[in-house]
Amino acid sequence: MDETAPSKLLALLDLEEVGPDLFRGHSPASSGRQVYGGQAVAQALVAATRTAPEDRPVHSLHGYFVLAGDPAIPIDFAVERVRDGKSFTTRRCNATQRGHTIFSMEASFQRREEGLTHAAHMPDAPDPESLDDVHALVERFRAFLPEQAESWLQRRSALDMRVVAPDDVFFPERRAAGQMIWFRVRGAAPDDPAVHTALLAYLSDMTLLNTALLVHGLTIFDPKIQVASLDHALWIHGPMRVDEWLLYAQQSPWAGGARALTRGQIFTREGRLVASVSQEGLVRRRDSTRS
Repeated sequence: MDETAPSKLLALLDLEEVGPDLFRGHSPASSGRQVYGGQAVAQALVAATRTAPEDRPVHSLHGYFVLAGDPAIPIDFAVERVRDGKSFTTRRCNATQRGHTIFSMEASFQRREEGLTHAAHMPDAPDPESLDDVHALVERFRAFLPEQAESWLQRRSALDMRVVAPDDVFFPERRAAGQMIWFRVRGAAPDDPAVHTALLAYLSDMTLLNTALLVHGLTIFDPKIQVASLDHALWIHGPMRVDEWLLYAQQSPWAGGARALTRGQIFTREGRLVASVSQEGLVRRRDSTRS
């Protein structure tokens, strides 16, 4: 992707309408062997949003990753209009390839209302400008990075990401599972709040499962570990701009049965909580016996 603007990322989320409540999306040429989970989440959200009233922004979505997507072929998104109530709108979206479901999602939209207000406080974190960008981290840790990991980290990207404690990520020790990452999209994105929400959904899948590995002194770069997202939930608490710095504070409260639960909170630089995320994933040693 272009390093100076989010144009290609925005194009990825600009779905083609192919019929009533039917949409088609594509994967970038730089995709690996499978469709990135955040792409499926964001494209399904865009499809559902296209069928919801403009004055009802999404407040939550829950999705399941059913099959690995093939980036070489288009993804078809079929939206079901489950309910249009006085305050809430519910949509179900099914993403398919070759006639098989690869991702399913339900999303809820709400008309804007006033209500009781409270929120968690943002944890202490250094300013993003004081932290190395990904390219500097690759130079710093090149001798210890697997070739595949170096190639992935060095790819051209619309995302600017700063890891708060990179030594913990590249040289993890057994400890309480948690990490913090500043991120933003390079360049200016359109002012449409729905665009920023879709971009946030796209980025909310990143690095979550690695949080569960840190407590065991492992990383997603370990070839002995198989990692895959199983489901994804996102709650939007308020408007945000994804082309401005956001802090992603992540934890993993539990792992067992070859699965791990992760969760995250996303804050603006000013400390406002704008989203919460939860995800369960497959975390399996490759030499383990499958049932």
